Amino acid sequence: MLASQLPVLIVLLCLGTAAKVMVIRSGREPNALANLGPAVLVPGRFRVPALLVCAAGELVLAGGLLLTTHPIFRWATVAFFAMSTYVLLELRRRRPDAGCGCFGEVSSAPVGVRSIARTMVLTGMAGLTVWAPVPGWVAFTRPSWEFVLAGLVLLAVLSPEIDELIERARHRAPCEQRRGPAEGVVLARLRASGTWRAQRAQLVSPEPYDSWRELCWRFFVFKNHAQDDVVFAVFMAGRRPAVRMAVVEADSEPLPSYTPVSA
Repeated sequence: MLASQLPVLIVLLCLGTAAKVMVIRSGREPNALANLGPAVLVPGRFRVPALLVCAAGELVLAGGLLLTTHPIFRWATVAFFAMSTYVLLELRRRRPDAGCGCFGEVSSAPVGVRSIARTMVLTGMAGLTVWAPVPGWVAFTRPSWEFVLAGLVLLAVLSPEIDELIERARHRAPCEQRRGPAEGVVLARLRASGTWRAQRAQLVSPEPYDSWRELCWRFFVFKNHAQDDVVFAVFMAGRRPAVRMAVVEADSEPLPSYTPVSA
């Protein structure tokens, strides 16, 4: 049982490495990496090296888990996923528009509860393997299928990338290049969110007085009782889109005008 999650951890670490290398090899400019994972928290010229270091670290951990039983690799994997949980919490607080970048561009959706819960589960899985008596290659040859499948199902439920892959398979184009849902549909998703319910009583009207689209986000602007602008941003991809909110005080600079974006 202790070694049952080694194959899952090794495969996920290898997938993370491959996805990050593919992002770098795609030739994206440093500024284009500003919404992906660890690159968000470093200056622009260090974004590609940051992704490379993260990818190399994942590959080393995967190799160590696969070939040895040395505790340094087991504990380092626990530390890696625990640190990942902290980084995602920081991303959600400091850059709510950024994706975790865990699996490259497919992880570009804003960090949510599912992504954070997934890294916590992976931390627990890595903790179980610390005392496993066999290396990963043995666990691959003699897997405990019931535990492996249980771990895979749990991770699939907690992976927003599954939603993005389904969307890409259906539309075969990045979110920002797709025709988004109708404005009324996105507004209905906003009104079904906890963010909306928390602010509804403060709004003068349930109808926005302005709306526009930027890439994968639809923005709605309302007035509150203090005549401040309350701006909601709704991510247009996924079945449970992220919703963000900001208040622009009445005595601050007015909101800029935007040209509608055509997909």
